[in-house]
Amino acid sequence: MQADAAPAAAALADLYETHLRMRPDEVALIDETGPLTYRAFDALAARTAQWLAAQGIAAGDRVAVWLPNRREWLALLFALDRLGGTLVAVNTRYRSGELEYILGRSRARMLVMQPSFRKIDFPAVLAGVDTGKLPELRSVAVLDAGGDTPVSVLGLPTVACRLDAQTHAMPPAAAREPMRPVILFTTSGTTRGPKLVMHSAATLLAHNVAVAAAYELGAPGARLLAALPLCGVFGLNGVLAALHAGAAIVMMDLFDAPRAANLLRDERITHTFGSDEMMRRIAEALPDERPFPHARVIGFASFSPGAAELVESLQQRGMPLRGLYGSSEVQALFALQAAHLPVAERALGGGMPAARDAQVRVRDPATGELCAAGVQGEIEIRAPGNFIGYLDNPEATAAALTPDGYFRTGDLGYLRPDGSFVYLARMGDALRLGGFLVDPAEIEHALASQPGVQNAQVVGITLDGQPRAAAFVIAQADTNPEALLAPLRATLAPFKVPARLWLVDEFPMAASANGFKIQRVRLRQMAEERLRQETPA
Repeated sequence: MQADAAPAAAALADLYETHLRMRPDEVALIDETGPLTYRAFDALAARTAQWLAAQGIAAGDRVAVWLPNRREWLALLFALDRLGGTLVAVNTRYRSGELEYILGRSRARMLVMQPSFRKIDFPAVLAGVDTGKLPELRSVAVLDAGGDTPVSVLGLPTVACRLDAQTHAMPPAAAREPMRPVILFTTSGTTRGPKLVMHSAATLLAHNVAVAAAYELGAPGARLLAALPLCGVFGLNGVLAALHAGAAIVMMDLFDAPRAANLLRDERITHTFGSDEMMRRIAEALPDERPFPHARVIGFASFSPGAAELVESLQQRGMPLRGLYGSSEVQALFALQAAHLPVAERALGGGMPAARDAQVRVRDPATGELCAAGVQGEIEIRAPGNFIGYLDNPEATAAALTPDGYFRTGDLGYLRPDGSFVYLARMGDALRLGGFLVDPAEIEHALASQPGVQNAQVVGITLDGQPRAAAFVIAQADTNPEALLAPLRATLAPFKVPARLWLVDEFPMAASANGFKIQRVRLRQMAEERLRQETPA
């Protein structure tokens, strides 16, 4: 069973074809290297396709891209679409355990990386990867390769990825297949690791064309600040929509609040997207009363309490924050709250779907009946931009879809009478950590696999205003909590490592029709109680 996808075959480069033809020398993108026109970007994507083909990459191959935000990331995506390949998006914050899983699960043939980025030593992270679990990996390509670049990584010779000159013949474009994945995103993990969400060129096109219009990225003077990682839909969708609309993109390689604030002001930015905490930090970086006079649409996802208060306070400083909604499966920026709504409503997640032909409904999880407007239940979505399935996981794909093709989001919300909707919370226990959706079972499994640990449970807490993970562990009496956390720092992204770990004798349990279940609500209460005890009276 497959998720809905736009039926027509498409080339991803159709996103910017009009601008390439009508205004090729206008600036499409400004990154850390400088400005890049549509003509220059198209040429870079072509050279990238030539280079990949010369390395043996062909239709059906998957290339893992482990890079920060830079023009080559986007060029690799468009080049792989031309060749009929698939980009595997890898978070630069991933550590060896996560990287090993994604490379193995995706069966990537090539890994593209750079030697280092800020404080991240990529070869050092790779040293913890078991190459025996990566039989399909054939090469490691290194951008910015220099004299200190290792001659081999993971037992494979490194290949310098040089895209600055046309040295290879242009391969023929691959046949257009509407159900061929052009990119794989990771979604929240389980004890077996995260699922890989497949999107085709058709789903990316359908969605981002709609986003470009709904978010008014084609309005005169529109400019996007891209501060989120391209490896996730929240970062990539804004960039692709702006590329289609013709809005110049100012792309940061890594979010930094003071620098983002200066870019918003100096680059006359009209649009940007991020978390509530990102917006709070940007506003705090400049003391001016109204520091961002050009801002038109600032879409945010709320991961912390107090969203309405934030929207109200920043609106007084000329920052028009609006709640939005998205996921890897339906893509980011799927919906946006209307600008005219009262602050309390505008601060909520959800909104009006960007695609006019998107369909949203809410179902009562207890009765299975569809809910009327205002009645809470599970949000279900059907739209041309919906994912085409989970890679090599037909069971999970089938479970995620209703018989008539709606995606079961697992999110709690309700419909409004005007056709918009409100997102309230995850129906399950997934955590928002570091701006990413994380299944606590992934962290629990990492803890429970250690010697002396009988069981582990992870819940969300707020620590110093930030969403963090906290763990309750049943283990041997002489267990040192720090000794349990140390291995996690080597194998998990930093934002997944619990900020608190408490040893307990048992978990709170409750009887149900299906046996005894751990009371996760009570665990969260216990965590809050323990945090309060840490605070001086």
